[in-house]
Amino acid sequence: MTFFSHPAVVALCALFIWWFSTGVVLYIVGLPGCSSRKSALGAAILFAGALYGLAKSGGETSVAGAYQAFICALLVWGVQEFEFLIGSITGPRREPCPDDCVGLRRVGYALQAILYHEIALILSGAAIVAVTWNAENQFGTWTFAILWTMRVSAKLNLFLGVPVLNHEFLPTRLNYLTSYFRRAPIGFFFALTVTASTTVTALLLARGLTGNASVFESTGYMLLASLMALGVLEHWFMALPLPIAALWSWGMRSRVDRVRTGSVASLAQDRLRNVVSKVPDP
Repeated sequence: MTFFSHPAVVALCALFIWWFSTGVVLYIVGLPGCSSRKSALGAAILFAGALYGLAKSGGETSVAGAYQAFICALLVWGVQEFEFLIGSITGPRREPCPDDCVGLRRVGYALQAILYHEIALILSGAAIVAVTWNAENQFGTWTFAILWTMRVSAKLNLFLGVPVLNHEFLPTRLNYLTSYFRRAPIGFFFALTVTASTTVTALLLARGLTGNASVFESTGYMLLASLMALGVLEHWFMALPLPIAALWSWGMRSRVDRVRTGSVASLAQDRLRNVVSKVPDP
């Protein structure tokens, strides 16, 4: 067993990659000009590179291969999240949900608000399956499947109602999406999804710690178990009033700095207008 295949090290690596990658996406999204064509081109290149990495990792049944598949799948996911947060891939509906909207009408509006993003995720998953088809290393595919499943669960819980919405992670351009969230006590669906997810986490953990697993399998399953556990933790973030934004304060800094810069520029413009207005006409 190598250092990076030790279960505790694998779990810590998965935790760091999850925390760091989330912060990087939040930071880039907050930068001015992040929605430019150059950003879109860079995201497309990163997406293609991640798919290539997944294809190459398909035949790697080593500790490095397990990490490569895991990280490349996260990169594919991160590109989709970036495109969503900058507003490039959301849905045909870009306005708040009406206050009197209930039932199937509310379901339809909510689906329209994120439809393009959901289609993009499904197509991305299909691309991962295609490049890893019949490969020995399927941990990249399973990584993306876990991310997609847990995100769908989180979206459904936000739609049905949870105590904590954590809407501060959404950029200003997507504030209208919060109208499709619902603040409510923990319900049956939340309990069901958390229980099911925790059970899957335990099964993956058991598979990774079994003595019959190879070092490659142990590393891969521990990465999956850690990611699943983090998904369960994110669900509990919607139930407990914790200051989780502090975990990514460095990632949110670009957004705060841009607001401050905009405020200073606006103040300077106002002062300039006042000075100009006091200058007598010739």
